[in-house]
Amino acid sequence: MAVNNTPFNAATAAYNNASRLINQAAKPNADLTASVASPGGNFAELLAQNVQGVVDQGKATDQMALDMVSGKANVVDMVTALSETEMAIESMVTLRDKVISAYEEIMRMPI
Repeated sequence: MAVNNTPFNAATAAYNNASRLINQAAKPNADLTASVASPGGNFAELLAQNVQGVVDQGKATDQMALDMVSGKANVVDMVTALSETEMAIESMVTLRDKVISAYEEIMRMPI
């Protein structure tokens, strides 16, 4: 039995793994969650929703690429979808960098 390792299959596997991790992060253990009522909602939920949005956008772009290869999509739509996905990923990387920077700054604070 041959394994079909195409870029699409690899991307699909990566998106599925990311979705699984997001679902696990969205359902943290009860011991780790505080029952504090905040008007803005839970940061973990907000982060999970944004990451899921990036994953969904990546899946849509992959489907658009497949449609373009098969002649069903427009080149302009494909470039727009790729550009939107790239921006979403860059935004998530920027957010990650800011969170890490804030954590490092907190760790440098004297006790």
